[in-house]
Amino acid sequence: MNRFSGKQFLVTGATSGIGLAGVKRIAAEGGSIIATGRDPERLEKLRTLLPDGSVVLRNDASDPTAADVLAYEIREHGRIDGLWLNAGYATVGKIEHIDAAAFDALMAANVRGPMLQLAKLADYLNDGASVVVTASTSAYEGAAMASLYAAAKGALISLVRCWASALGQRGIRVNTLVPGPIDTNFRDFMSDNFRREFEADVVNRLSLARVGSAEEAAAVGLFLLSDDASFVTGSQYFVDGGLTKR
Repeated sequence: MNRFSGKQFLVTGATSGIGLAGVKRIAAEGGSIIATGRDPERLEKLRTLLPDGSVVLRNDASDPTAADVLAYEIREHGRIDGLWLNAGYATVGKIEHIDAAAFDALMAANVRGPMLQLAKLADYLNDGASVVVTASTSAYEGAAMASLYAAAKGALISLVRCWASALGQRGIRVNTLVPGPIDTNFRDFMSDNFRREFEADVVNRLSLARVGSAEEAAAVGLFLLSDDASFVTGSQYFVDGGLTKR
């Protein structure tokens, strides 16, 4: 398939997990890529995985100036047909342990970052373009240890509805990808024991009785980026193995 031939896409948080699976497949299907990440080693590895001409940038969504940098790059390399706001990180912990610094840091990366990025990049989206925002089933699970992360992803889900209304007259679609338990490095911040217990508990609640792969989640994100989803906007697409039954 060459769904993305002749089109250019910007994907944030593309050095691992769902974002990495996404940019590799965009390239395989003929698309041009501007990809971002924070870790220098992963960025170097990404450069070796993408075709010549791909743009790979160190860019931290939590930095208030990050969106300006992306806008500059798009001015240099041309307008975009798709924007996947995928960068973010998770934390877990008791409510009593949340402080202002933890709140500000997580909200800066997961909410303020995507909001400023779309604010700066909307004028560089071609009419008829597609925007995908990665959220999480954490927004619906009510997990006792994930209140801060769940709040951030819940905010993104609300933002997407507003963005779909704001950009619809230009034919720009905005949708949310809502991954559940996906096998990525996203939970590497957990201790080994806690991660094993957490994942075993989640798997026991899944209709499909297994975690998903980054490629499975990316495939749904790419559907939303593609013209195959030309009449889909303001929607949430769950990739969670039946965890939420939504």
